[in-house]
Amino acid sequence: MSKTLLIFRHEFLHAIKRTGFIVMTLTVPVLALLAIGIFQLIATTGGPPVVETTTIGYVDEAGGFDGYTTQGHIELVRFDTRDEATAALIGGDVSEYFVVPSDYMATGAIDRYTLKKEFETPPTIATAIKNFLTSNLLSETVPSETVDRIEAPLYLVVTRLTETGEVATEQGGYGNVIIPGIFSLLLALSLTMSSTYMIQGLGDEKESRLVEVLLSSVSVRQLLVGKVLGLGATGLVQVVIWLASAPLLLRLASSSFGGFISTIQIPANFIVLGIVYFILGYLLFAALSVGVGAISPNAREAQQLAMIYTLFSFVPLWLASILFIYPDSPLWKVLTIFPVTAPVSAMLRLGVSDIAAWELAVSIAVLVLSVIGVMLLAVRAFRVYLLMYGKRPGWGVIVQNLRGG
Repeated sequence: MSKTLLIFRHEFLHAIKRTGFIVMTLTVPVLALLAIGIFQLIATTGGPPVVETTTIGYVDEAGGFDGYTTQGHIELVRFDTRDEATAALIGGDVSEYFVVPSDYMATGAIDRYTLKKEFETPPTIATAIKNFLTSNLLSETVPSETVDRIEAPLYLVVTRLTETGEVATEQGGYGNVIIPGIFSLLLALSLTMSSTYMIQGLGDEKESRLVEVLLSSVSVRQLLVGKVLGLGATGLVQVVIWLASAPLLLRLASSSFGGFISTIQIPANFIVLGIVYFILGYLLFAALSVGVGAISPNAREAQQLAMIYTLFSFVPLWLASILFIYPDSPLWKVLTIFPVTAPVSAMLRLGVSDIAAWELAVSIAVLVLSVIGVMLLAVRAFRVYLLMYGKRPGWGVIVQNLRGG
């Protein structure tokens, strides 16, 4: 058995036995199963959900607003004067009230009174008041069906077609982004944890001088390649467990919850690309961590430097709202190709829009080249700074040493 394989085996077995790895890997499927089980237990033991009715008052100073007082789960109660409505509000008989002033037809202004401190009127209340006014204004002019259509004029149903004109199996929408979004967050967290493991391990071995003993039996390349591949295999185990459990959890959740959960989809190419980006992301961050660990005199200082690239992995998540509004923005093309942000960006975009084949090809190629390039630099840095235990040299000195190493 080669020395690289021995190191790989040791690092892999050591990593998967870590408490943090086990918790991170099993938390998501276990919590999902618990949530489904608790929901089913409540559904079987409890009765149907009770829908609360909200009562709000109104004062009609303009006249003619006396019908359609039931608006969904909101009941409207009429009062003759503002004083009566105020007394009912203070006494808790109504949650709020509004006034249709005598000049309403000319101004359209409605006075609303409430005891709560609000940023703006809740949409359900605003819609109920609007529909109440609209229905009464049109009740004697147009049929009731027309009133209903004026209140809700549009129910837009979007169907995605393939280039051949057939209905696409993957329709998109919010249900399509749930799994990629969760996976992207888990990927960013896993990359951060993997960097921590690598840096902590290298730091401990360096400070205890164990690395010098190891290098008396293996080369620097064998040691570091074994460590990086071991961490990559750890990531593969993690992603396989997550992706394998996703379809089962979706089926269970869909049968239990129904509704919106049943619309959640897994993009067709998500599993394959998820594995590819997960492994490449693990290898890149492991190689970066090797380089940072090599030039740092201790694990604490290495962790501080690692924050630079680990925080970059969360940038796509911070900008996710922009992705939903502008899915074809050039910004996302850049983030998909830039190696540090590529894994998380690609996973997010798979749930929102299509990614051109050339973008995926360039992104994966850049990631592969980055892993190889960073690994070569990390091996060289490790050779140069193997015996460094004092203050970390400046960046200029580091670049000069690597160029001449």
